[in-house]
Amino acid sequence: MFCEKCGSLMLPKGKKLVCTGCKSKKEILNKDEYRIKTEQKKEEDKLLIVDEEIKTLPTTRVKCSRCGNMEAEWWLLQTRKADEAETRFFRCTKCKFTWREYN
Repeated sequence: MFCEKCGSLMLPKGKKLVCTGCKSKKEILNKDEYRIKTEQKKEEDKLLIVDEEIKTLPTTRVKCSRCGNMEAEWWLLQTRKADEAETRFFRCTKCKFTWREYN
């Protein structure tokens, strides 16, 4: 039910409805209509992925200086001022060595 004065929601409190906005009260005439029902949600089974890498970064063909692998993931970050070029980061897909390149 909504308050006739301010239009806010009215909730049951004891034997009266109390407005959540202006705190005005109204007598409850039909007690069966104004019951707060609480419902507990059943906890669902959760899927847990363990020891599996999910690849989300793009890859490119570039040589790793540490292991010689020819594939690396890459991403860009703005590490300097906005008017300067962003920094390219690479991570070897084999040994996970990370390095950066500047323009």
